[in-house]
Amino acid sequence: MTGRRSRKAALPDPAAFPTRPYDLVKEFTIALVVVALLTAGLAAVFSSPDVKAVTLASWSRAAGGDFTTTAVAELGGTSGTAEYGPPYNHTPGAAQKLGPVGLQSAAGVRIPVDTANDFVLRPLADAPEPPNVRVALGTWAAAPVSRQQAWTKAYSDALAKSPGGDPAKVAKGDYGPVPVLIARLLDLARSGALDGELQAGGTFYQTDYTRPLLFLSDGSYLESLARAEHLGGDQWGMMNETGNYPGQAWLWLYTFWYQIEPFKSSGNADALVWGLMALLSLGLVLVPFIPGVRSIPRWTRVHRLIWRSYYREQEAAPRARQSEG
Repeated sequence: MTGRRSRKAALPDPAAFPTRPYDLVKEFTIALVVVALLTAGLAAVFSSPDVKAVTLASWSRAAGGDFTTTAVAELGGTSGTAEYGPPYNHTPGAAQKLGPVGLQSAAGVRIPVDTANDFVLRPLADAPEPPNVRVALGTWAAAPVSRQQAWTKAYSDALAKSPGGDPAKVAKGDYGPVPVLIARLLDLARSGALDGELQAGGTFYQTDYTRPLLFLSDGSYLESLARAEHLGGDQWGMMNETGNYPGQAWLWLYTFWYQIEPFKSSGNADALVWGLMALLSLGLVLVPFIPGVRSIPRWTRVHRLIWRSYYREQEAAPRARQSEG
């Protein structure tokens, strides 16, 4: 009992410590207001521009000639998507390879896309059409593939020669039903109906933007907008932030390889960069098991620089004990 009372008596008296009034609510309010003002101010100065989404409607209204040229390529099967290969179609020789392994072919066609039917013919057939468009659809369907390709090629060449790619200024020629079909598709796009047609895809929720984005990427309008914001492939690629520098710091290592040879000019750039990044990532994971590499921190003694205060105290402790002795 005596020991307990002595220990209790040895405890310091709380009243012996200095005190001062503290308003927690006031401090919280001040901190909240300061952080809110800083957030709003920094967001106004350094935030990314809130660019409106690009749609088929906005594209067709802003650059009707580019939309028309791209639509003809989709109909004729000569667009980038039509010739891309897996996972969209079975275009021979289109798949990128990593050595002898065809990565795209191995994955297979998981998102089948027939550009002529999906981007042009089906939207036209599903929409209420004037008689001349129904006749044009029938004429197209009845023609052999070779004839269809001849029509689209002739019309594409004529569009390239017309001033500004304007369909109204195309020279007369044998284009079959192509001008009627493409003109009606342009009207659907400008009305906004084509966006809904390509997103529907037979599902209740229209949340799959794959086909509209593929159609957009086949034209030059989307790329011109990206390059205006310094987001082209040779400008460090499309990222979450705009400007001259990578928006996300962790993406720089991936996009860096596209700026140098042999990746820059290779037709297999995606596969090669993917393979290189997989190899580098594996090397990073295996650092603790690679002889020599795992010893670099010990050789460089970087840990002593990071924990310099700890090592300084440890080295000073023996000298302090010696001086006390």
